[in-house]
Amino acid sequence: MKDITMNGKEQRRALVLTAVIEGRLTAGEGAELMSLSQRQERRLRHAFLRDGPAGLVHGNRGRQPVHALDVGIRERVVTLAEGIYAGCNDQHLSELLAEREAIALSRSSVRRILRAAGRRSPQRRRAPRHRSRRERMPQAGMLLQVDGSRHQWLGPDGPWLTLVGAIDDATGDVPYALFREQEDAQGYLLLLREVVRRRGVPLALYSDRHKIFQSEARVPLTLEEELAGKPLPTQVRRVLDELHITWIGARSPQAKGRVERLWRTLQDRLYQELRLANISTLEQANAALPALLSRHNARFRQTAAVPDSAYRRLPAGRRPADVFCFRYWRTVSKDNVVSLEGRALSRLALNAARTPVHESRCVNTSTAALLCTTRDVVSPAKVRRVQTCVPSAAEPWARSQHRQHPSATTTLSPLPTVP
Repeated sequence: MKDITMNGKEQRRALVLTAVIEGRLTAGEGAELMSLSQRQERRLRHAFLRDGPAGLVHGNRGRQPVHALDVGIRERVVTLAEGIYAGCNDQHLSELLAEREAIALSRSSVRRILRAAGRRSPQRRRAPRHRSRRERMPQAGMLLQVDGSRHQWLGPDGPWLTLVGAIDDATGDVPYALFREQEDAQGYLLLLREVVRRRGVPLALYSDRHKIFQSEARVPLTLEEELAGKPLPTQVRRVLDELHITWIGARSPQAKGRVERLWRTLQDRLYQELRLANISTLEQANAALPALLSRHNARFRQTAAVPDSAYRRLPAGRRPADVFCFRYWRTVSKDNVVSLEGRALSRLALNAARTPVHESRCVNTSTAALLCTTRDVVSPAKVRRVQTCVPSAAEPWARSQHRQHPSATTTLSPLPTVP
């Protein structure tokens, strides 16, 4: 005889129907006790008389659903999750399985398979804290949040790199990002230049209060700063002021939570993508980053409340090379020599001794051996422009927190090639 498994509800119905059949209860009383209509009571009573207790059990009980996953697919998902895709969260794993393995499963199915196999998600969930949520900006380009994330992006055996990037507050779009050896002013100037080239000039920039964006309060003021009554802006702040971009300094990481959540997402997903692509150097990572960010934007970009863009064009007559650069003021000595970074630069064919000179160090991503330097010479009689080239490999430029006064010195590493 075949074993029959009945739940408590079905057992109670068997008792009531037995009492109705034996005449101890009427059909109406039995229907009321089972919370059924008399028609349903008659249907169950006939099935009970014909098949016995099996007539009260659902016919699909014990059968495998038609849409159930094959055991082989389940085992393959678990094997891949423990092997090549180890460390991927459930959502990312479901996307990778569809893209790379032709296994189309929902996140809930992947989660159910992994939990049944005893594997938990690598992402730990913390209890949410109550914070006042700020609404997104209504229009793209009104506010960009920028930051740098230092992480072992190329694996536990790889170097520590800093990913400098920006995210649009209205749409969650990442217009540009690049890997750097450290978080420096040069990286932010490259970031701003590419954002302006690809999208336009934003209205405001939201960042932390790093020395790249504001001068140190504890550093004594120079003579020029005392005469001006305030510290001179940093190189990045000077660029923001020239482009009329409002700078907003966050007082806590939670204040710029959108870019902080972006780093959490990228440290989870981008880290795995770089590992699967066998990327091991900074140059390779920067070369692969645009395509990976394009996929990220397609996955996470949202629609702004106002469809029009608030990005502006670069002011007419302004070249990017004249804006996104490092500027210094120097004085030409009597022998027509300018001193910069401890080196004497000869100024032949220029008779302007003791004349203030405006030095502009261009931020260039070219791998050529020469880096062009533009000098605007301010003279009481006339203004002359001299174009020269200085070897960039042997002459590092400036440190990230450099100010615009002669006593400041800095060192910048050679720039990588960024597509």
